[in-house]
Amino acid sequence: MTEILVVYYSRNGSVAQLARLVARGIEEVAGMRARIRSVPPVVAVTEAMPPPAPDAGAPYATVRDLHECAGLIFGSPSQFGNMAAPLKHFLDATVPEWASGALVGKPAAFFTSTASMHGGQEATLLSMMLPLLHHGAVIVGIPYTEAALHTTTGGGTPYGAGHVAGNGDRPVSDEERQLARALGRRMATVAAQLTR
Repeated sequence: MTEILVVYYSRNGSVAQLARLVARGIEEVAGMRARIRSVPPVVAVTEAMPPPAPDAGAPYATVRDLHECAGLIFGSPSQFGNMAAPLKHFLDATVPEWASGALVGKPAAFFTSTASMHGGQEATLLSMMLPLLHHGAVIVGIPYTEAALHTTTGGGTPYGAGHVAGNGDRPVSDEERQLARALGRRMATVAAQLTR
């Protein structure tokens, strides 16, 4: 089985739910499996340390996961139109991989959740793309052949999957589910083609 790494940070659960949907899409492609990982929160107080493993949910991602997987999908809530600090902190630690070219040619994709319709969804997806472009990754989006891109009134763009969560009270819509799974399938298909 070829594995695709799904790395996310989720504060209130919406991004974690999207991660599971993306993983489901990955596993709809024959021979592909999702490896779901989260990143720990970061704290402003330097003396406090997050636990070495989460109490519940996906294990924390390591740099080794990046090396072992054929494709990478990153998810984050939008923080003022940017990825959340915990995911940026994880990506900032990948300088040795950048220097060695370890991620050159690997496909990478992205997903996000915002509180409001104009909460920075596309800007957040773009902010996650930038480090991966520097790594030489092949960016994978959602093509307009996905019908849900034309009908969604919530999240999801050609840049990646998304969810408009409101105050955490809006469930993931049918279109948002379809687009998250479509992103996973597309990533798995591209990764399979690139690893032949």
